[in-house]
Amino acid sequence: MTLRILVVGAGIAGLAAARGLRVAGFRPDVVEALPATMSPAAGIYLPGNASRALRLLGLDVPLRPLGDLIFRQVFLDARGRELFQMDVAGLWAGVGESRALSRADLQQVLLTGVGGEVRYATGVRDVQVVDGAAKVEFTTGAIAEYDLVVGADGRRSTVRERAGLGGPATPTGQVVYRAVVSGGPPLTDWTAVLGRRAQFVAMPMGGRRVYCHADETAPDAPDPVDPLGRLREVFGSFGGPVTGILDRIEKVSVARTDEVVLPAWSRGPVVLVGDAAHATAPTLAQGAAMSFEDGYVLGQELRRSAQDIPAALHAYEQRRRPRCAQVRDRTRERDRTRDVPPSVRDPMLRRRGAQIFTDHYRGLAAPV
Repeated sequence: MTLRILVVGAGIAGLAAARGLRVAGFRPDVVEALPATMSPAAGIYLPGNASRALRLLGLDVPLRPLGDLIFRQVFLDARGRELFQMDVAGLWAGVGESRALSRADLQQVLLTGVGGEVRYATGVRDVQVVDGAAKVEFTTGAIAEYDLVVGADGRRSTVRERAGLGGPATPTGQVVYRAVVSGGPPLTDWTAVLGRRAQFVAMPMGGRRVYCHADETAPDAPDPVDPLGRLREVFGSFGGPVTGILDRIEKVSVARTDEVVLPAWSRGPVVLVGDAAHATAPTLAQGAAMSFEDGYVLGQELRRSAQDIPAALHAYEQRRRPRCAQVRDRTRERDRTRDVPPSVRDPMLRRRGAQIFTDHYRGLAAPV
């Protein structure tokens, strides 16, 4: 059966969904509101289950030369003294490698798997369900009908809103800063420095570059006018590698994080994947992994029930919802632990940190 399928969004979730559908034998159209010249500038950390999902999508081979493998996570207190370590290689043994790399490099790998042209500068203005089909109005003025529309347009999803699947995302209260540094202090491990309601994470990502991801819990603070200045203000007193990295940062991006929790991910021939369906704070670095898994499972369920799209979408959600809820719950748990006053948190983490934080991932080692 030939299905007319549209994937809205050509970020990580959209390209993963397009690849999952192609692996299952479908040929979706892919549109992206942003122009093709927009390229992601930050890095990304892929835990072992993300690598396994890319293997299921047939994209693991082009990923292998990229970035740096991560074998260990090291957690330090604000003065740079060790709290505990996690054996990342052991945690994901038999599942997949953990890797830090350029987000732009990952985007290129995903683009090679789409197998067709992405229509850039083409957003979605409206989606209406008519007689079991989805009527889509594009920002270009064009109108088309599809048997299935996949909303992969992120936390602020237009497809989610227009299809009546949910309203705006809920702010988590976190402000996240991201940067890539060249020639900073040499790092071999994923390293986190924990302060008071704030943490600074750095990791090697290949080519003598370091990817930095820092966040602070500041729900009532205004958006920083000078992100780099604010980054140095919050983290300038941190120990470990932080000072050497801050000295090398030239440009930083800043964003507030949101959470998306919905009663349903599909309505008729419209379904949501990735952050559009189940965004969380980035604490566990599971956003990409969940998107890869979504794309694979959606393709498999659609292949099983191509004659009954609502049934396929229901089966997809039934498989994915418990796993994504687990990520959301463990993320909230990790953030609550992080925000405990250091005088209480740090002694606890020295005693039990490796067990507590490893347990956050254990369920994700299970098959998709």
